Amino acid sequence: MQLHLQTWKEVEAYLETSSTIIMPIGSTEQHGPNGLIGTDALTAQHIAAAAGEQAGILVAPTIAVGMAQHHMGFTGSMTLRPSTLILVIREYVESLAHHGFDRFLFVNGHGGNIATIGAAFQEIYGTKSLAAAGSGNRRAVKCRLRNWWDGRETKALINKEFGNKDGSHATISEVSVTQHLFPDHIKHAPDMGPPSDERGPWTDADDYRAKFPDGRIGSHPYLATPEIGKKLYETAAKEVAEDARSFTSA
Repeated sequence: MQLHLQTWKEVEAYLETSSTIIMPIGSTEQHGPNGLIGTDALTAQHIAAAAGEQAGILVAPTIAVGMAQHHMGFTGSMTLRPSTLILVIREYVESLAHHGFDRFLFVNGHGGNIATIGAAFQEIYGTKSLAAAGSGNRRAVKCRLRNWWDGRETKALINKEFGNKDGSHATISEVSVTQHLFPDHIKHAPDMGPPSDERGPWTDADDYRAKFPDGRIGSHPYLATPEIGKKLYETAAKEVAEDARSFTSA
């Protein structure tokens, strides 16, 4: 159920029965010594796609570059300025709302996107609030943010398997999911030792690199396994599908 694999006629037919769409969003940034640079986009994309299949809900193309300016001290990382990402989100939503979509569930894979996504939602709502009264008779657009790791069962599984070793960036959980999804691209790394004692806050890329010299924040990603990744992927997809179904009538 992916938008880019449909014809316009198929999308038109879909809108006769549903106006909900899942919007994967992630980032392209370093993930420590053994995590893939595409981790945040890839986890969001594949969990959203699986959830869409389960719920029978269309899934939009992934927004793969996010707000990651603080990771720019690590080679290969990419970022959008917050103001740019706000415009990207707004124009993705407005493009699809033009055709009749009005429920947008953003499945997010990057914690650094959260504040910017929230600001983008307010820009979208602000446009409606400032429009002339009585303009249009369509159901109002609603947007919801859903971090893939936030489901009750998913969080419980992460805590059971990793406890406080999961950390908050280059986590065991996200590296495990990518190892399940891309077994040919598992990066074997030796025991990295304890992560930096720093937990933040940070400012720019130089400050982040100084505080977290190998990119990790409190994590032990060398403990990742594809077997645990499979469990996390399946659990997260199931919970996102449940959220997507409930959102259709919100």
